[in-house]
Amino acid sequence: MDGIGLQTRGCEGVSAPVRFREESETPTVQRWWLRSTRRTPGIIAALTWLVGVIAIVSSLLPAEHNRIRYLTRVLGLPVIASATATAIAMSFGVLLVFLAFGLRRRKKRAWRAVVVVTAVVALTHILKGLDVEEATASLALLAVLLLTRKQFYALGDPTTRWYAARATVEMLIVAITVGMAGLLINQRQILGRPSLWQDLREVLLGFIGISGPLRFRHERGDDIVAMTLLAFGLLIAFVAAYLFLRSAQPKARLTADDETRLRELLHKHGERDSLGYFALRRDKSVVWSPTGKAAVTYRVVSGVALASADPIGDPEAWPGAINEFLELSRLHAWVPAVIGDSEQGATVYARYGLDALELGDEAIVDVGSFSLCGRPMRGVRQAVKRTERAGYTVRVRRVGDLAKDEMDALLTAVTAWRGGGVERGYSMALSRLGDPDDCECVIVTAELDGVLRGLLHFVPWGSDGLSLDLMRRDRTADNGLNELMIATLIESGESLGVRRVSLNFAAFRSALERGERIGAGPILRMWRRLLVFMSRWWQIESLYRFNVKFRPDWEPRFLSFPTSRDLPRISLAALEAEAFVVRPRPVQRLLHRDR
Repeated sequence: MDGIGLQTRGCEGVSAPVRFREESETPTVQRWWLRSTRRTPGIIAALTWLVGVIAIVSSLLPAEHNRIRYLTRVLGLPVIASATATAIAMSFGVLLVFLAFGLRRRKKRAWRAVVVVTAVVALTHILKGLDVEEATASLALLAVLLLTRKQFYALGDPTTRWYAARATVEMLIVAITVGMAGLLINQRQILGRPSLWQDLREVLLGFIGISGPLRFRHERGDDIVAMTLLAFGLLIAFVAAYLFLRSAQPKARLTADDETRLRELLHKHGERDSLGYFALRRDKSVVWSPTGKAAVTYRVVSGVALASADPIGDPEAWPGAINEFLELSRLHAWVPAVIGDSEQGATVYARYGLDALELGDEAIVDVGSFSLCGRPMRGVRQAVKRTERAGYTVRVRRVGDLAKDEMDALLTAVTAWRGGGVERGYSMALSRLGDPDDCECVIVTAELDGVLRGLLHFVPWGSDGLSLDLMRRDRTADNGLNELMIATLIESGESLGVRRVSLNFAAFRSALERGERIGAGPILRMWRRLLVFMSRWWQIESLYRFNVKFRPDWEPRFLSFPTSRDLPRISLAALEAEAFVVRPRPVQRLLHRDR
């Protein structure tokens, strides 16, 4: 979503202590988390990486070239130049270096691939002769891999196995076609009149860095063809390995039964979290506690299992849901993370090994104490009066009270105001409007001379609260229209049975607020200047400035994560889920054609 309502939320009572049943005091996940943090996979991954680097470096040594020539004679391969020999040796090393990252994440497929590649590397070193040190290192790594095979249990996506094979074949066909066409175009640079079979052999051998049967008039032409074909081969190998080893990324889908059960939990416990209703997004998956009294909603993005907000349901059942969520992440080698959890939620997740980082604060307005009177509310009061004098009229209604034709007109207008951009939002947005199941949602509309000029959409927060989901307005509408709609909603709170309203989420609010105070340190001031600079593209400072006008109470929101090492990956996954980062369409088609 765009507009000021891009991110919204709130929570009440987060400081209240969480009480757990006796059997939850030593949860299974705590023991799993201790097991999962053992360093065995990391050590083996480091050893694999080291063996790969040694293979790469040794391939550059002059003595290595003579040994590889001997090997090619034993196997009956064509005589190759030193550059070709270097490419062969380096290919094994590069592959081991790449596979090491999969081992660190306990990937079973990576372990199988490393066993095969290490065995081949060891055999190569033995056949070369005189290279006892490298052969011994490779055999030692192979023995360690076999002894620790139970440490590598993470499942891969069952669909990617065949998709990787299909994609490899397709890329290989394209590469062969391009290579054959290149030889045909440069026919004058080739000595003699080679047959089609010889051209094909040249292309296929070139993919693995081996010189083929063709001879060129100039050495430069030979180098260009060799390097181009080798680049194609490495690209194919890299893409195939990535597709084969990538974590499962199932299409998130909320079933009708899951949605019904979540609504029942929200009816009982929805007042705890202003983000709770957003668990009903239908592009999320859900994992339940064994008792069915709590659930964690999530989506897998780039190998990160990204949960949103606090678990839904009874806090006493949260440990069971978190346990299932972390166990599922462990089984598939996903990095577990939670975006937008409250202080209470972050505290509970910390019991299971997840650290917490404060993302910002949400603005919560108490309906009973809200007033436009007084000097602190002067800015909002002036904006409201100005837009009222301009002739704007505002109506506040439940979604269930709107006729279908009127709702269709609202959808058309909101889509037009958004323009051609992507629909943003994940953890703090519902991303649908006017669904019959969302009849308790509230819509605020502003009109000028009978023409719709602005719209707010709020989702229920328990039985007596609302949480801002969407804020859109016509770009030609007067400034202050959003203030008028929010003030009108809050003033209508008593008739709606609403005591509290959660407005926008202000990212890094404390840094923006403290960084402009007198006496702020140089690091804090520098951090604030960076946030202001980033506000040119993302609404960071503007959301904070807009929220603070309403004199709200601030409630912190957090990002929970396993280790600092995972933060860059989690951050990119969160930005992609929120649609702040959108992959190019060709990349999306390549990665999701099997979905």
